[in-house]
Amino acid sequence: MPKPDPLSPRKTPRQARSAALVDAMLEAAARILEERGLAACNTNAVAERAGASIGSLYQYFPGRDALIAALIRRENQALHDAVLAAAARARGRSLAADIKPLVSAAVGQQLGRERLARLLDAEEQRLPPDATATALTRGMAAAVITVFQLHRAAIAPRDHAQAAADCIAMARGIIDGAAAQSPRAALEARVLRAVLGYLTFRARA
Repeated sequence: MPKPDPLSPRKTPRQARSAALVDAMLEAAARILEERGLAACNTNAVAERAGASIGSLYQYFPGRDALIAALIRRENQALHDAVLAAAARARGRSLAADIKPLVSAAVGQQLGRERLARLLDAEEQRLPPDATATALTRGMAAAVITVFQLHRAAIAPRDHAQAAADCIAMARGIIDGAAAQSPRAALEARVLRAVLGYLTFRARA
């Protein structure tokens, strides 16, 4: 018999009341991380902050890492949804106009709760690979590719899948490296300039 995955929820809430309880636990973990850091984020503290018993918490999460993994999934899902919504609004009028909302979605997710985002980024690197996170990243890449396909003539790289992966990595690197020092508008402009430069650069033979 395979061992239970220590990062997976023990069960999925099926009623509105239990779903609200799980949401409260995740938000409690998020606020503890923001206010007091990783060391203070343990199952007892989360249960107390959420107004739940420790037994109720363990019905859903086997430990702190499972809570953090679920919180990472929640934040990744929010970014995924924002990127897909931005891609759906692309109209093909200009490359910059269609790329800008994608950049805004990425920057907004990072700066909306910046301390939480930074802690979760570090924890995502520490924890084992997560199939859900991989699927969400693929979904975002697919949405970016659909935007690129509206601008085939303007985009230099022919391999749109590779270009999407490069642009996502580039944006993430700039945002993670500069979020704390840059106002949102300035950071969005920097990321947009870098991405557009990559997409439109045509090397001379």
